[in-house]
Amino acid sequence: MNLPNKLTVLRVVLIPFFVAAMLIEAVPKNVLVALGIFALASVTDWFDGKIARKNGLVTTFGKFLDPLADKMLVMAALCCMTYLGWIDVVAVIIILAREFMVSALRLVTAGNGVVVPAGIWGKIKTAFTMAALIVIMAMEGLGYGKFLVNEILIWISAGLTVVSGVQYLAAYWQYIDSSK
Repeated sequence: MNLPNKLTVLRVVLIPFFVAAMLIEAVPKNVLVALGIFALASVTDWFDGKIARKNGLVTTFGKFLDPLADKMLVMAALCCMTYLGWIDVVAVIIILAREFMVSALRLVTAGNGVVVPAGIWGKIKTAFTMAALIVIMAMEGLGYGKFLVNEILIWISAGLTVVSGVQYLAAYWQYIDSSK
């Protein structure tokens, strides 16, 4: 297993530790511990792709697990933050719906021999959402949590999610068009 794939696997392995740190109040400074774990996991996302492309280490395993690891990490954070009452559940539902829609779209196109690569809007959405989640955790962990700021950040993420989802649908609509 190459280094980029190891970093992706590390991201998946960190998820339960992140969730435990977020939700177990007995852990001192639990939110800040969770923030550190989430930030580390988020950084592995950037490094694994950069290393894989630079060194020609792109693999089918990486193409499969990398986007899945991203979705698992972000969904875990969104669910924890919703449970804690930090963010609006409606925004989270929009974000999760888009993730399922894009995953389903990838399955349909794969059946036609077409691979749906990550688009620029998907990358922007992922980067902004990860950054927003880090800011929300930092503010909450330091005692400066402001529901309005959290809501603005999560709704910007939801907006980027919608734009990204529409972009994917427009580009690959021909594979799901029921009139064909």
